[in-house]
Amino acid sequence: MVSTQRTSRSGSLPSTVSAPATEPPRRAAALIALLGALTAVAPLATDMYVPGFPEMARALHVSGSAVQLSMTAFLAGLVIGQLLIGPLSDRLGRRRLLIPGTALFAVLSLACAAAPTVETLTAARFLQGIAGAAGMVLARAVLADRFHGPELPRYFSLLSMVLGVAPVVAPVIGGAILSAGSWRGVFVALAVFGVLLCLAVLRGVPESLPAERRHQGGVTSTFRAMGRLLGRRAFLGCTLTLAFAAAALFAYIAGSSFVFQDVYGASATLYSLIFATNACGMLLAGAAFGVLSRRRSLKTLLSASVAVASAAALLQVVLLVTVGGSLTGTWVCLFFAAFGIGGIFPASMSLGQSLGRETSGAASALLGGTQFLFGALASPLVGAFGTDGAMPMAATMLGALVCSAACLVFLVRPRQDRDAPTGRPR
Repeated sequence: MVSTQRTSRSGSLPSTVSAPATEPPRRAAALIALLGALTAVAPLATDMYVPGFPEMARALHVSGSAVQLSMTAFLAGLVIGQLLIGPLSDRLGRRRLLIPGTALFAVLSLACAAAPTVETLTAARFLQGIAGAAGMVLARAVLADRFHGPELPRYFSLLSMVLGVAPVVAPVIGGAILSAGSWRGVFVALAVFGVLLCLAVLRGVPESLPAERRHQGGVTSTFRAMGRLLGRRAFLGCTLTLAFAAAALFAYIAGSSFVFQDVYGASATLYSLIFATNACGMLLAGAAFGVLSRRRSLKTLLSASVAVASAAALLQVVLLVTVGGSLTGTWVCLFFAAFGIGGIFPASMSLGQSLGRETSGAASALLGGTQFLFGALASPLVGAFGTDGAMPMAATMLGALVCSAACLVFLVRPRQDRDAPTGRPR
């Protein structure tokens, strides 16, 4: 490996980092595919069992809200797991945590399948979220370890596209399993997926953080790295820009079914088409980012994505206030909002991981953990303001995206100089 010198964005002394050797194309493609599968763990585990909620409530003799609490528990575990596992991996290495994490995810999926009560299910889902977080947070860390320069944004765009596809595909897979069996079969399928992932990690993910680059202090100093990262204004800005964009996306996911089906009278089939179309908008944005990141700076692409998403959310609110809502108008606005968010995700991830490269695990934990934390907090806001109109969802999305834009303007941009050459974070 070749050692290179560079200066921290926070103004600290230059740090020495190791540039990884260039990956053979076929090996790199296989690694990216496996990291994408690890990234898909959370959305699959979140959404695959949603179609089975009514059956679960009947089988466990509880209310629907009690079953929904199991999803909240999983998301809480996902946030906590990322914040714990990410910085620990900077000290212990990636494989030492990734292998047991994927193995435990499989075991805990079986525990969910065998849960006799909703309380047991909720506890198992919380632990499953912590274990599943290993795949998400360490996939990003491994990516930042092994790839530098223009490849890094392009590969982050692929991981973001996985996050766009998985929530759409997951309920379809879950529905197919439910048509052939019970809700417990969904968790058995997740257990099988976890076993396959564990075997693939053992074979296909080498240790990406050599011993000389690991943090040598104790656990306390390992977690202090997170505080140092948050002390960097630009990194904090990237983290919050991403987190507020995630809040807007979760508000859309939480409220769109009520808006289109209850307010505008769309059928379940039409709503599925609308949701899939908007997901394709996110995929298009991720693909466009992967191409444009070779010719434009990350700051420019992030600014453009925030502008598109914010303008679409603003237009949606303006239309609701002035001429009233319509299915077509809301659909178009949400498509462009999703398109903008689809660009914010890879741009902010790439920029944040580049700024926090010295502690990639801690950087990945903060970027991913706050993303799901803000998303989980935003989801109930839509319902709290009512589901008898489109304005609660639209206003929540606009508020979150305005905050995202403010974090970009006041935290990220002041710390960035003139646009840098292709594939660099400035």
